[in-house]
Amino acid sequence: MKPINTYILTIIVLLCQPLQSYAEEIVINAVGDVMLAGKWAPLLRKKGYDYPFSGVRKVLASADINCANLESPIAADGEEYTDKKYRFRADPTVAGAIRAAGFNLVTLANNHSMDFGGDALAETRQHLSDKGIASIGAGKNISDARRMALFTIKSKRLAFLAYSLTQPFEFFAGLEHPGTAPGYEKLVTADIASARKQADYVIVSFHWGKEALSTVQQYQQSMARKSIEAGADVIIGHHPHVLQGIEHYRNGLIFYSLGNFVFASKSTISDISVIIRLHFNGELRSAEILPLDVLHQRVGFQPQLLTGTRGEDVIRTLNDLSRPFRTEIQHTDSTYFIIF
Repeated sequence: MKPINTYILTIIVLLCQPLQSYAEEIVINAVGDVMLAGKWAPLLRKKGYDYPFSGVRKVLASADINCANLESPIAADGEEYTDKKYRFRADPTVAGAIRAAGFNLVTLANNHSMDFGGDALAETRQHLSDKGIASIGAGKNISDARRMALFTIKSKRLAFLAYSLTQPFEFFAGLEHPGTAPGYEKLVTADIASARKQADYVIVSFHWGKEALSTVQQYQQSMARKSIEAGADVIIGHHPHVLQGIEHYRNGLIFYSLGNFVFASKSTISDISVIIRLHFNGELRSAEILPLDVLHQRVGFQPQLLTGTRGEDVIRTLNDLSRPFRTEIQHTDSTYFIIF
């Protein structure tokens, strides 16, 4: 048992100082949905699109990669898709605010990236690229949409992939038309296997599940596990706007839903969220979990880190949601983590 105890002790020592950088450690922050459009956009524009990120800027600044689900196109033009209730389109200046907050990677594999058609999607990707933000999960055709983002950090290669499993299915990319990467099993597992050959770590994002529901659907678990079996290290889920459980499966970790992050909504359902802080250091791999308050009536549109009893309440909720998967968040002092 001694090697295991030493391993755990090393992780704890690292996590007790979460905002420091270590020579060989790679840190990746993953967050939930970012959407700065819709009816509250004029208020956010007045405050400045940098404002929503102010409460978490220090955490974001201390990572090598910050990734989020961008839940709207960023465009001035485009043809609106009217066969759905909610359609979003953010001002082009939002791209600069996202980059200034520290994000260098976003997934576009969701049910809003095509709200204003292929031209708006192309414009979105251009605005992001101009600001130094990589995007995954959508493209000019299905081959482009399936393309991974590959980063080299501290001599390690990290591959990121993203897929959507949400309607409208018309948003899925095809051989000759733009759209999002569909989360079909054969495509996903083939892409992961290919990425595994090229990268030291593979992280995959899925847009899935039922909105406002904390219960994980069977197809989510099936797809997540098959992705881990194909070679993924971490699965990051979005779409329900609320937290869902965590599963430690084989040598991988599955976060079924991170909930909202910076989202222009006054919903009372989306009240808590987390930042997932992945630590990779040789054979040491862990995920630190930072609780967030995202309820508008308490924090406006500016998520706030939670500590003390309120932070403990979020972790307790996550542990309850994770119990069906036999996964439990560990803690030391005020640091919460899972070793995988």
